[in-house]
Amino acid sequence: MKLFIITFLVYIFSLSGFAQNQDRRDRIKSLKIAFITEKLNLTQTEAQQFWPIYNAFEDTYAKLRKETRMERTDFNYESLTDTEANKLLDSMLDSETEKLELRKKFLQDLKAILPAKKIILLKVSEDQFNRRMLQEMQKRREEYRNKKN
Repeated sequence: MKLFIITFLVYIFSLSGFAQNQDRRDRIKSLKIAFITEKLNLTQTEAQQFWPIYNAFEDTYAKLRKETRMERTDFNYESLTDTEANKLLDSMLDSETEKLELRKKFLQDLKAILPAKKIILLKVSEDQFNRRMLQEMQKRREEYRNKKN
């Protein structure tokens, strides 16, 4: 029944494709929360401890991704000097190291509140959710292309 509800919610939210970006992100985040909650089957105590840690990690990780993306868009790759390219590579490596350290801390924090199997299930669930979102996006694009023709 829960799977039907989540599938239904994904379908309903996918119908309103003209929403603003923030609204779309908020809806996807809500769907992700529902999906992960169902998959992990968290107890009330686990959920109270898990979601603040998870949300803080997601927010910080998103900021790091955004910073990295902004650094890379500031460069004209055609006219990069070797010195600039080396600086960019160093910056990219620093960003990846920072992301890895953040993920390590996140996993350590989760180990204090969840069994290891649930932490692994979290990763599997996130991957499943991302695949579903990608499939939905591809399906919408195909439907849009078919309508144009």
